[in-house]
Amino acid sequence: MTTLAFDDDGVDVVYEGTEFRLERDLIEEAIEKPYHDVTDHEVLKIVAEQPNLQGEPRRVGDILD
Repeated sequence: MTTLAFDDDGVDVVYEGTEFRLERDLIEEAIEKPYHDVTDHEVLKIVAEQPNLQGEPRRVGDILD
């Protein structure tokens, strides 16, 4: 299971029992768009080879509101 916790500076990730942080700049560079326009599904695709994408993707900007 993968857990994502978003804040204004990036995402705290727990992936297969390993905790790490993806910084905002890294996410923007990898996805090539502003952080608040990135979706949770796009972040999951950075983290996992075959992510379990359930539900509708949510923009970081909407998650942080």
